[in-house]
Amino acid sequence: MIIENPPQPALLRVTAGSFVGTVIEQYDFLLYGFMSGLVFNTLFFPSSDPVAGTMVAFAGFAIGFIARPIGAIVAGHYGDRVGRKSMLVMTLLVAGVATTAMGLLPTYQSIGLWAPALLIALRIVQGFSYGGEVTGAVLMTTEFAPRHRRGYVGSFIPAAGPAGLLLATIAIMIVAGMDKADFLSYGWRIPFLVSALLVVVGLAIRATAPESPAFTRSTVRHRAPILEVFRRHTRTVLLGTGTGFGFYVVFYVLLVFAGSYLTTTLKLPTQVPLVAVAIGSVVVIVLGPLFGKLSDRLGRRPLVVTGSALTGLFAFPFFWLLGTGSTGLIYTAFAVMFGFVTILYSPLITFIAEQFPTSVRFSGASLAGQIGAVLGGGLAPLIATALLAAAGPWAVAAYVAASMLVSLVSALALRETNQADLTAE
Repeated sequence: MIIENPPQPALLRVTAGSFVGTVIEQYDFLLYGFMSGLVFNTLFFPSSDPVAGTMVAFAGFAIGFIARPIGAIVAGHYGDRVGRKSMLVMTLLVAGVATTAMGLLPTYQSIGLWAPALLIALRIVQGFSYGGEVTGAVLMTTEFAPRHRRGYVGSFIPAAGPAGLLLATIAIMIVAGMDKADFLSYGWRIPFLVSALLVVVGLAIRATAPESPAFTRSTVRHRAPILEVFRRHTRTVLLGTGTGFGFYVVFYVLLVFAGSYLTTTLKLPTQVPLVAVAIGSVVVIVLGPLFGKLSDRLGRRPLVVTGSALTGLFAFPFFWLLGTGSTGLIYTAFAVMFGFVTILYSPLITFIAEQFPTSVRFSGASLAGQIGAVLGGGLAPLIATALLAAAGPWAVAAYVAASMLVSLVSALALRETNQADLTAE
């Protein structure tokens, strides 16, 4: 059995290592999303049509997601056979190297087609590393935490995503305030290069964390965990994918598409979507642990279902508020939408991970989450941009609402897990 009262210093070290590492990886991964509509569409994917340039840049954003299931399979394989900790060290290191290299790339004007080719290659490496990061971090915390606090402790990892987002937003706001020529010349590179320093800090913390007790106590080691997942847990993977699908759609519509919509279509200053996302990030950071704790009492599934419903229903008012062009109403819309998303997001990864036995938990949960990320988040900016051009913002709202319905129905088909024994095979 998992220790019901693990040593507090060890639990804090595990949680801190998982949290900080995920903050840094999310910072790395989301920098590309921000820069897609601000810099990459002109410096790496030039086009006489601004919409076409943005679409190509968003396609590069989507490619990073395609690599995530591959990373999930590799990290899951070794995470289930060798251990959770070693994979978390690896994913952080690889992501940091790729992000730092992005900040050193010459642009299209300097080396032509090699510039977008190298940028996309590094984006693939980023996606590969991120494929096992979040699930591995959640496993480290939830498999170490006492049963009655798993939702609360595990919720710090979803909160780490917005913390990394907030960090990336602040970094971009600082450099975006530079003279435009300086920003396009070298300012945009600074947030990418800062990643190298952040990774050193993250590795120092993560390397001292102990291994997951559920993993060390498990006596089952499959030669090919991913084959075992497909053999015995295909239904769970599909439902887990569906449950996460809607979250990834709305999250990346908020993070990537909305910024382009506000600045390109509504002609608002670049700072408006950056401030709006920063406000939303603070909402998630504050409310995430509260909803995680609530999931320990009420269950994971009720919160996922409620969050999916509220988010889907608010999609239409959200885009109406954006269309007013009022910064106050836009900030309010983002705060409310992020609040509803947090109800779903806080217990989501823990809920999916708890569906699988220890011997294949890393493989199964990572695969379910990352397929959902590809189908949802990776394609969301592209689909939303195409819908906006074809039918206007209400079509984008309908797309978000429909995706949340998929999450709601999928979650209802999964079992409740807040009292599950994570050592059971």
